[in-house]
Amino acid sequence: MKWPDQITIKEVGPRDGLQNEKKIIPTESKIAWIDALSQTGLSYIEITSFVNPKWIPQLSDAAEVAKGIKRNPGVTYGALVPNMKGLEAALAADIDEISVFMSASETHNVKNINKSIEATFPILKETVRSAHDARRNVRGYVSTVFGCPYEGKVSFDQVFMVCDRLLDMGIGELSLGDTIGVANPRQVETFLELAVRRYDRDRIALHFHDTRGMAMANILKALDYGISTFDSALGGLGGCPYAPGASGNVATDDLVHMLEKMGISTGVDENQLMEAALLMQKTLNKQLPSHQMAVYSNQIN
Repeated sequence: MKWPDQITIKEVGPRDGLQNEKKIIPTESKIAWIDALSQTGLSYIEITSFVNPKWIPQLSDAAEVAKGIKRNPGVTYGALVPNMKGLEAALAADIDEISVFMSASETHNVKNINKSIEATFPILKETVRSAHDARRNVRGYVSTVFGCPYEGKVSFDQVFMVCDRLLDMGIGELSLGDTIGVANPRQVETFLELAVRRYDRDRIALHFHDTRGMAMANILKALDYGISTFDSALGGLGGCPYAPGASGNVATDDLVHMLEKMGISTGVDENQLMEAALLMQKTLNKQLPSHQMAVYSNQIN
């Protein structure tokens, strides 16, 4: 299949990228970073998560961040919510798009949400319905699609069962996650052969972590199947607190560079993107792991 001419990149750095950082980042620094990201040409930024602060202390300032940023009318500002309480807080903070989440594997779902898969569905169904009542689009994350840190291989039948139930609730887009970075291009090919027959490819986004350096190869394989939406985190930040061994997301800056060199439009200004990456690198006081940041840091030093 012909590769897409244009790709949508959904920046998840302010949420997925920062949630695993042990150093608590000041609220004003998060706001400044999101404001910088808003000027890069990105059309979607997931800015935070309205979960219990005990789960993820780094994101306990979700409301303050959401209310403090400068909204660019060309950008959709999304946030993750686990339930009705999180949704209410997100709506009060005027979040544009809601994301709900669960796992394809039972053990990871229990570790991450403290509930079985079956017990999670009614909670998400109520949350999705209420979000729609508030005229918000809803995105659904499915974790451990390509492997679980506790159970190992996850059957695609199990993944599709979870996806079917989410779509039945009215989820607009599925973000299918390689949570621990175990996927390989052949596995992605096998999965997408089935997935694009079952679902509209425009409703599929892929969320690769780069634990074993395979994320970009997996994205290239996904392009073969016409997938045109990918999650990424600037600088390669990220990791899952409930997935031992998981490293950062595929880096937005590496992804943009590759796609633009291939003649595939992202709508993102690379120079502005690197300035935003440098801002967070200085905030964290450590080298960000992306390849582009290594090149950029050498050029400015």
